[in-house]
Amino acid sequence: MTTDVHVYDTTLRDGAQQEGLNLSVSDKLVIAAHLDDLGVGFIEGGWPGANPKDTDFFARAATELQLANAQLAAFGATRRAGVAAADDPQVRGLLEAQTPVVTLVAKSHVRHVDLALRTTREENLAMIRDTVSYLRGQGRRVFLDAEHFFDGYRADRDYALQVIRVSAEAGAEVVVLCDTNGGMLPHEVGEVVADALAATGARLGIHCHNDTGCAVANSLAAVAAGATHVQGTINGYGERTGNANLLTVVANLQLKMDMPVIPPERLRQAAHISRSIGEVTNVPATSRQPYVGASAFAHKAGLHASAIKVDADLYQHQDPAAVGNEMRMLVSDMAGRASIELKGRELGFDLADQRDVLGTVVERVKDLESRGYTFDAADASFELLLRRELASDDLDYFDVESWRVTTDASGVDTGAPAMSEASVKLHAGGRHVALGEGNGPVNALDHALRLALLGVYPELDDIELTDYKVRILDASHGTDAITRVLIEHTGTDETWSTIGVAANIVEASWIALVDGIVYGLRRMGVPPRR
Repeated sequence: MTTDVHVYDTTLRDGAQQEGLNLSVSDKLVIAAHLDDLGVGFIEGGWPGANPKDTDFFARAATELQLANAQLAAFGATRRAGVAAADDPQVRGLLEAQTPVVTLVAKSHVRHVDLALRTTREENLAMIRDTVSYLRGQGRRVFLDAEHFFDGYRADRDYALQVIRVSAEAGAEVVVLCDTNGGMLPHEVGEVVADALAATGARLGIHCHNDTGCAVANSLAAVAAGATHVQGTINGYGERTGNANLLTVVANLQLKMDMPVIPPERLRQAAHISRSIGEVTNVPATSRQPYVGASAFAHKAGLHASAIKVDADLYQHQDPAAVGNEMRMLVSDMAGRASIELKGRELGFDLADQRDVLGTVVERVKDLESRGYTFDAADASFELLLRRELASDDLDYFDVESWRVTTDASGVDTGAPAMSEASVKLHAGGRHVALGEGNGPVNALDHALRLALLGVYPELDDIELTDYKVRILDASHGTDAITRVLIEHTGTDETWSTIGVAANIVEASWIALVDGIVYGLRRMGVPPRR
């Protein structure tokens, strides 16, 4: 089997159709640069002419985007029925995008030709032939997406195969078989691709949606059957349940099927690129995403930890470094000594000969988790717990004398929002008292704590509270229930999470807030200034 497989990304076009995902032109330029860093062969930038934002993207890309690895592709449809390709404004828009590659979408399902295009099946083939030939004559590489191919193959195999033949004869470099509705299963995809390849001899590609949860598996089945062009999106973005996750497809092709589709040094950036693009889209990848997710190589069970202590490969299918990820040990009520020892090693501590410390930390973790803590979601809080137990660092940045929060809702009848005010009294190089206001008690506490500390620790300006989550642990108690709060801070290109648990939501928030500040100062190398 040839290993010359195109890797074609459609995050900027198909991925952008995901509900709640809205990309600016600047966003698309940043994402395209990340995709080029990953080493994909082709980046589909959008539909020029049909979408003003995409037209602007291609205009700016011509001068602002310097691609080292990928070629940019413009996406569009074949000419309209009864209009010459050269006279179709939409086809001219594809040329004006000035991309080396044009990807055309065409109907390959007879019912879509009859009902959606409302033209004859012969005219649909002519539309494909004329548009491909015209664009090839203008010096463009042409790929053709055969829309609804698999459903069309079921409805009328001969016509679906004729679409492939006409496209290839007109000069299409690849004919991409699209599972547009995402309803196929891997064995079906493999059978259809093998038959289409044998019947036409054309170079075939695959474009899968994830409606059955099989988009990645379907893509791999297509390659195994002879397809040499795979399309997908970063993090599986896309309409409905998404597209094939290109990162998972590429990792499987390269690491499991021995097909070097991108350089290994590029693949080692996969986890970073997944997170970076998630930041731009504001739709972060799920932590359980294969290969690159934060939990992809995270181990929680004590049994796993005992085995990993001997050989990491015993409970890992792949070296996480191959995709730029890392193994993580999660600390929870399932933890044993091995889990704590490995987690300590991850943090830079050799606890192999400190059985008393291991035992104490294990019991401490189990006790806290029985009261609602969850350290597998708050690594920073566990690291502080361990460091305090080992007395390895001076974490005594400040002593809190008292804190108080009040909320004033006296103006709600006039439409004014309720406002909170917090006061914090603490000692850090002297006694400090500060008042902070906010749109809620936690916001006010955060402001007051920072105001009290900034004179001593100006580095706090570089630490930002970026996420706040609350969970009620025992709903049967209603408003009397125990509350768990997780707070995420970001600073100096790093993000960390801390946890607080208490019957009072504000107290739980305060615990997590203080730990987040202490952890951040320590990570920045700031010494206590008392």
